[in-house]
Amino acid sequence: MNPERLAVSDRISRLIPYQPGKPIDEVKRELGIVGDVIKLASNENPLGPSPAGIAALQTVLPTLALYPDGACHTLRLAVAKKHGVSPDSLIFGNGSDEVIHLLGLTFLEPGDEIIVGDPTFVLYEAAATLAGATTVKVPLTPGDLRHDAAAMAAACTEKTRLVFVANPHNPTGSVISKADVETLLAALPPRAFLVLDEAYAEYVEDDPSLPRALDYLAAGAPVICLRTFSKLYGLAGFRVGYAVAAPDVIALLNQGRSPFNVNLAGQVAATAALTDTEFIARSKQNNDEGIAQLIAGFQRLGLSWVPTRANFIVVDTGRPAKAMFDALLKQGIIVRAFPKDLPTHLRVTIGTPEQNARFLEALEACLS
Repeated sequence: MNPERLAVSDRISRLIPYQPGKPIDEVKRELGIVGDVIKLASNENPLGPSPAGIAALQTVLPTLALYPDGACHTLRLAVAKKHGVSPDSLIFGNGSDEVIHLLGLTFLEPGDEIIVGDPTFVLYEAAATLAGATTVKVPLTPGDLRHDAAAMAAACTEKTRLVFVANPHNPTGSVISKADVETLLAALPPRAFLVLDEAYAEYVEDDPSLPRALDYLAAGAPVICLRTFSKLYGLAGFRVGYAVAAPDVIALLNQGRSPFNVNLAGQVAATAALTDTEFIARSKQNNDEGIAQLIAGFQRLGLSWVPTRANFIVVDTGRPAKAMFDALLKQGIIVRAFPKDLPTHLRVTIGTPEQNARFLEALEACLS
């Protein structure tokens, strides 16, 4: 095609595409693997989807010819009840990814800045780039790889519009403190919001020492909370996420939202999954026990790791991350490597006991 027809905007040319974890079928095809391949790359629930969510789908199958409820009314009421917020404090998206992009579309213009930890979830920067804004990256603290709240606060200027903090953090699993949140809030200019991405918050919600975005919202702070059904609830394939914020903020975000952005099956499954208490408890227990299992394995192998409060853990292999990633891949184990940011580390999703054991066995073989 004529190259002139393929000319794109500067925003698209500067965009770094998101690289997801390799799918199982792709790995099997590329490497000719006949046996099982274990995916411990994308922080999915190893126990599968919420059984209550799957059961609820039977009721919706006859209506799939109809468009979904654009307002997510039933799901909205269920989430509002769970969090003790008003229904007009919620907006739902095709995954929290869409909500992140809505934040950029709604609040960012050329000349604006966002502040993020480095490394962090890449879609924050993508949203800023698409809006023509600049991403200011503040390195994580060495060793424990936590957000450096003081440095992020110092980076705030009148250009700052959004400060993104994933808590627990992706990709390291570290958490921030209540004092960190207060530091960041105190540094915000009048036009800015603190966006607390709590994709993994369900794994730490029983710890009262950690900050909760909803508490700051209730106190009137300029906070936007992001949540997802992709992690604990096991519904990543349905793509359902949401934000909690002041109603006037939600109203602005809704102006840019597509009318039928959350599919009908996802809405029904997510509503049922919210109250699937047995599955939720079992998933948390598997995660806690899995973290302990992997840490014991790392200790036996003489490896260091980053303390985690999420459903994944970062281990320092002491070897080039890409080489270790490739070696594990050949053994049918898919993990994540971030060679540029964490040159010797791997991020590993907490699996079932059997998956964790197989990963540790493969890791030991690769190290030797």
